[in-house]
Amino acid sequence: MTQNYDINQPIYQVGDSPLSFAQMLNYFIDPAYKKGNLSRISDMHVKTGRPVSFRIDDDLTPMPGAGPVTDEIIRYMLGILLSEKHQAIAFSEDEQEDVDTAFEWLEQGVNFRLNIFRDRDGLAFVMRVLASNIPPIHEVGLPSEKIWQDITELKRGLVLVTGVTGSGKSTTISSLINHVNLHRKTRIITLEDPVEFLFESESSMVSQRQIGQDVPTFAGGLRSALRENPDVIFVGEIRDTETASLALSAAETGHLVFSTLHTRDAKGALSRIVDMFPAEQTKSLCLQLSFSLSFVLSQKLVPRMDGNGRILAMEVLKNIPALGNLIRSGNWQQVYSTMETQSKEGMMTMEQHLLHLYQHGIISKESAITYTNDASLIERLG
Repeated sequence: MTQNYDINQPIYQVGDSPLSFAQMLNYFIDPAYKKGNLSRISDMHVKTGRPVSFRIDDDLTPMPGAGPVTDEIIRYMLGILLSEKHQAIAFSEDEQEDVDTAFEWLEQGVNFRLNIFRDRDGLAFVMRVLASNIPPIHEVGLPSEKIWQDITELKRGLVLVTGVTGSGKSTTISSLINHVNLHRKTRIITLEDPVEFLFESESSMVSQRQIGQDVPTFAGGLRSALRENPDVIFVGEIRDTETASLALSAAETGHLVFSTLHTRDAKGALSRIVDMFPAEQTKSLCLQLSFSLSFVLSQKLVPRMDGNGRILAMEVLKNIPALGNLIRSGNWQQVYSTMETQSKEGMMTMEQHLLHLYQHGIISKESAITYTNDASLIERLG
């Protein structure tokens, strides 16, 4: 007999009262944890044998008074979150497969991204809240208007947004794409795993496709998209050689392509793409990348000094002729110094932006040092 799971059923003891799963999810929308339209809580972590914890301003914090989660409790939570198909995978002792999916909290109109897995103690899962509305690009926190204006006016080229998980890459790209959607008459196709922000077709026509549901892989979806007369393509992540090759070719042949990489800085994004391919292709890849690439935005979310949430710190690489020459020659060592001296072109290093935020009293000296990619920033902080 199929068990009925009720999101409002009290299941988890916190202090003197049992809480329902809905009450736990309420933390994500509690005004006390809001910064503007965004929640300061990004994730809920649930693991067998440990208290439910939330990531608040980048710190993982257990719920006060919460006890350890039992196997029974975590299975009830997952029964609420998962389809029967995904429950069969998550609950099976024989399966060695993670579950990646999404959950829509209908009562509050809030969407989450989910990953369910097993560790040595049993079941565990992480759920990340997705912003219900795509923020306007001028509210995202890019270092200057010129950057996003230049990007959203592009007709072709590759725009990469890089950073660690949870650094806001999806928010930045979605805001850029939605600005195009609102103000240009284009055909936009997205390939996502899973779909995070929902676009409404405005001046543009938008089709969103989910990996594993609408298309099998990023590479397969990208091959399909190129036959669908797109102007703008969003590839959720460049994970393999085939996807990288197709993305570069699409950008080179007249499409505006957005994608993400997990690298800590803009320079690392260039070498990461080239290193995906066999060494004998390095010269041709550097040449293709020098013509295809338009921008690399590398970002971090840094705690505000007033304790009220986090702010975007961003490194901006723009493919001007001087930089294109460095890319063609694979001379990554000089990329940083070129970015540092070309502020008039809209470029900025992470250190320059962190220094700016510190000098304007937005972040602390300690945060600037913690989030820098270059220890020389310490000397400039004084």
